[in-house]
Amino acid sequence: MPGFLFCSDPLRPNRPDPEFADEAAVVREMGAGLALIDHDALLVGDAAGAVARVPRDSGPYWYRGWMIPVQRYAELGEALATRGARLLTDAAAYREAHELPGWYAVFEELTPRSVWHPLTGTAPVPVDGVFWAALARPLGGGPGIVKDFVKSRKHEWHEACFVPELRDAERLGAVVARFAELQGDFLAGGMVVRAFERFVPDGEARVWWVDGVPVMVTAHPDTPGDRPDPELGRVGEAVRLLGCRLVTTDLALREDGAWRVVEVGDGQVSGFPAGTGARPLLEALRDAGA
Repeated sequence: MPGFLFCSDPLRPNRPDPEFADEAAVVREMGAGLALIDHDALLVGDAAGAVARVPRDSGPYWYRGWMIPVQRYAELGEALATRGARLLTDAAAYREAHELPGWYAVFEELTPRSVWHPLTGTAPVPVDGVFWAALARPLGGGPGIVKDFVKSRKHEWHEACFVPELRDAERLGAVVARFAELQGDFLAGGMVVRAFERFVPDGEARVWWVDGVPVMVTAHPDTPGDRPDPELGRVGEAVRLLGCRLVTTDLALREDGAWRVVEVGDGQVSGFPAGTGARPLLEALRDAGA
């Protein structure tokens, strides 16, 4: 039976972070192994310190915790390996599901058209709007949104997310610059420009997939009171083609009646809406095995 890794409480490091305490309790009830990592230590580059409480030779783990940058996730896997443990989602699979360029080709027909510009090392975000307008040219005219490889800033919709006209280089450049300013050191991977699609105002559904099987359909954490009932046929085909073991897809109904994939994520770092228990997911992960 695989074990589960959770983030520790920063104030009480021998206990799970309160955000994941209910999930940890379910894991204990199931009789599965449980270990804690120090998320703060991992983020500052101390992977060995982050896994110091993981028992040696304790077997494979599913991770359920706070989001981890791709490079830090790879370091987590390496640090666990030195203790005779491993992650059931390796670093390559994590990147593929977590960052848009990794999953986009598989979901291209099901998701808004997108272009992106990767940022490597300490490379600054280009501030020239003409650069971004040229990048967005394949999307044609009309509205779009700006995000990084992982997240948008939709709560700052007009200043750091939505662009009314992608051919307006000045406005597009301003939104990119503001997004980058607000994200700061948390900007993930690079910048993405996506075509804007209009959805009906019923919220998004988050679908949790384990080995290509939908094991839970929940509301999106941002709209916990709304849970549409999406069609999953073509989405399931894409999830299985992607080949990652634990994946989430956020789905919304476009105004023309088509179900669209708004986002794909690695299910280890995806959140549940308030009041939704994770037991069906945790039991599916237990039964999926190593």
